[in-house]
Amino acid sequence: MDCVFCKILNKEIPSYKIYEDEYVYAFLDIAKDIDGHTLVIPKKHVTNVLDCDSLTLAKVAEAIRIISKHYVNDLGYDGVNILNASGEAAEQSVMHLHFHILPRKKADNLHTFPVLPGTTKDLALMAEFLKLN
Repeated sequence: MDCVFCKILNKEIPSYKIYEDEYVYAFLDIAKDIDGHTLVIPKKHVTNVLDCDSLTLAKVAEAIRIISKHYVNDLGYDGVNILNASGEAAEQSVMHLHFHILPRKKADNLHTFPVLPGTTKDLALMAEFLKLN
């Protein structure tokens, strides 16, 4: 398999580990775009949330919570952004499930939430279209 995250898990590529348990591995993103940018991945290879089993996704979510609370409660950050892209159309760049944790400070002046173009669709019609029965 030619998955860069699996290579990191197999120690074929070095990483800066932040957290690890039986199911999850978290490490610093090498992009160096924001201090503390952390990637959280399952040790089991799954492509994204669309093909992930419930247990694996729950373990990843719990690790995200543990790491995020550590950043805020122990390291002085004021909050975190948690980001995920699932599927090529959503701009997923590595086809191994991963979540980004971006530690935030109140005065960091970063705008990490996407600016979206808006919609003209009626919300009632959209809700009818999207709802699960």
